[in-house]
Amino acid sequence: MGPVLSSPINIYLIWYGKWPQSHKLIINDFLLSLSTTTSNDHPSVAEWWRTVSLYTDQTGANVSRSVVIAGEYSDQRYSHGTQLSRLSIQQVIATAVRSAPFQIDHKNGIYLILTSLDVTVEDFCRAVCGFHYFTFPSMVGYTLPYAWVGNSGKQCPEVCAYPFAIPGYMAGSGAGALLPPNSDVGVDGMISVIGHELAELASNPLVNAWYAGEDPTAPVEIGDLCEGLYGTGGGGGYIGQVMKDNQGRTFNLNGTKGRKFLVQWIWSPVFKACAGPNALD
Repeated sequence: MGPVLSSPINIYLIWYGKWPQSHKLIINDFLLSLSTTTSNDHPSVAEWWRTVSLYTDQTGANVSRSVVIAGEYSDQRYSHGTQLSRLSIQQVIATAVRSAPFQIDHKNGIYLILTSLDVTVEDFCRAVCGFHYFTFPSMVGYTLPYAWVGNSGKQCPEVCAYPFAIPGYMAGSGAGALLPPNSDVGVDGMISVIGHELAELASNPLVNAWYAGEDPTAPVEIGDLCEGLYGTGGGGGYIGQVMKDNQGRTFNLNGTKGRKFLVQWIWSPVFKACAGPNALD
């Protein structure tokens, strides 16, 4: 009975730590590819987001297909250190809102915090690669939906950047690491986690809308149901049928400016199954 993000979605990006411009460009191009205002080759990132837009609130309003980057803020001084707790992520948002040129957008805004290679976050690598929640008014002044995703490139690529890095227990199975579409294991691994978290944030922003299970404090959401699936026939450790470019780099979606991405599938409320625009059936 909770809301979904049915109004045009304004993403406020917070780059925490030191981020090379090349990494920012890859992530920005993915985010810009979500909206239907961009035209991409099939299968496209915008088509992938259409599965997310099938989710509605109790009034029948769909998750918005309009997704824009409304503002960016770089916290290069690590204002809250290089070791963050889940709660201190909200302090990072509060600092950014006070410092940044963007206002608190409590109607259409979502806040996406991305931590750099050298930042550790509570439960990162051990239990999560990203998470979403909402801010407490006591911390930020408003209830704002947000998501956090970390760059796992040096800390745990085999956990959070799979299949571009392979866990040790799979080393003898014959399954080798796949080449990332933008030639960066950590950032390309982040892209799928960002897609996962944004899909869940859009369909369950206040943790009282779309989820499976009886416990809203530990929900199974529309990304969780399809984790590890990227193409037709996936399952049991096999990611499914995906594509390769002429350099052997793996992808399943086309984005803006000729970029390609590998993004996990999302649970479709229409098909009652995991779905993506690169499906072969």
